[in-house]
Amino acid sequence: MFISVLELFKIGIGPSSSHTMGPMAAAREFFDRLREYLAAHQYNRATHIRCVLKGSLAFTGRGHATDRAVALGLHGYTPVGVADEDVDAVVDRIWNEHNIAVDDSHTVMFSPARHIVFDHGEPLSAHPNGMIFELIGQSDEVLLSETYFSIGGGFICTLAEIEQLVAPLKMNSAVSCPHPFDTAGSMLQMATDSGLSIAAMKRINEREYLSDDALNQGLDSIWQTMQRCIEAGLTAEGVLPGDLSLARRAKRLHDQLQANPDQANLNDWLCAYAMAVNEENAAGHRVVTAPTNGAAGVIPAVLYYFVVHEGGSQEQVREFLLTAAAIGGIIKHRSSISGAEVGCQGEVGAAAAMAAAGLCAVRNGTPQQIENAAEIALEHHLGMTCDPVKGLVQVPCIERNGFGAIKAHTAASLAIRGSGDHFMPLDSCIAAMKQTGLEMSEKFKETSLGGLAVSITEC
Repeated sequence: MFISVLELFKIGIGPSSSHTMGPMAAAREFFDRLREYLAAHQYNRATHIRCVLKGSLAFTGRGHATDRAVALGLHGYTPVGVADEDVDAVVDRIWNEHNIAVDDSHTVMFSPARHIVFDHGEPLSAHPNGMIFELIGQSDEVLLSETYFSIGGGFICTLAEIEQLVAPLKMNSAVSCPHPFDTAGSMLQMATDSGLSIAAMKRINEREYLSDDALNQGLDSIWQTMQRCIEAGLTAEGVLPGDLSLARRAKRLHDQLQANPDQANLNDWLCAYAMAVNEENAAGHRVVTAPTNGAAGVIPAVLYYFVVHEGGSQEQVREFLLTAAAIGGIIKHRSSISGAEVGCQGEVGAAAAMAAAGLCAVRNGTPQQIENAAEIALEHHLGMTCDPVKGLVQVPCIERNGFGAIKAHTAASLAIRGSGDHFMPLDSCIAAMKQTGLEMSEKFKETSLGGLAVSITEC
């Protein structure tokens, strides 16, 4: 199993990696297939494009801007490309357009309000985040169809691909990697045998696919985007989008900490940084999947605190991200990082495990201590549900990232003071998370049908 650090950490926009970035990427891929199909046919019997959203995408898609994402993708936009745009202005423009110019010779009708269907029936069996794209002909026949699944962290796959996968993700073979670990146990054994750190093994594996310079540039770009996201969130004010009318709080909290730093503690700073990121995410602005948008604040908060308050270096930032990615890749391979599949334990829980491992690494932890830190952080998120109120990534998601960062920092501190020997292996904890997710009611897996989402008293 090999999943690149530059794939696990992806630059895009909020509010959701699985409900916004994934559907946008799927729509863009279908747009490319559509263009090939129409170019191969000398006559055009097509009338319109239809997208049917299934499962969690149907139930929380409006709150997670899935319809906006689909419209953007079908107009040729990608998550990373549109991050530089005024997204609201782009959406306002394309929302009222009723046709898509596929190429110089073909135009197909598409009206988002009419042709994006939120299907609240049974989800597709392969994954709860399913979507069906269709090109419809003049007699209402389906000329071209593709089913996609958004499998967490902005990753997508087709129906044919997901049926061939052992784990719910696309990945490169690790056969050519010098250190092809796919479990925490094999990772520790390879570290012992090679005498290398986890970050060093991950870097060597990455070099099978890209140069050292390209890797460093990618890591630095990820960190720069994380920093800009925190700093933008710490200066922004106003009310976040959606029916909750929730005011931003990160700036006010940060202003209080700066005014009275002697009265501020670690938890205060971590919450300010994490909430800043997730307020930016909720606003639909530029973020980094870490490993998802819903958990995008945990890793940046822990890393930002380490750099700003403890003087962390650029090389340590790279070490942190490589270590975190090694842990995140194992979690994604052995279980899931999709809230629609396993609940928030797979999002904030995975992010906390990754952050704890990264922090332990830059504090000179051994591979055994790093694995212990990741296990502690993940263990204390087991069973966490994903129950967004009104389908928005605001309650409980924004505060939850602050608490995830705190748990990550605590886990790293506990692990670094131990020997690395511990009772529960990380692999067993990941297996427990997967089983817990399988047994968790669908009401608690990003459908807004249970938990906090149905516990608000309407006045």
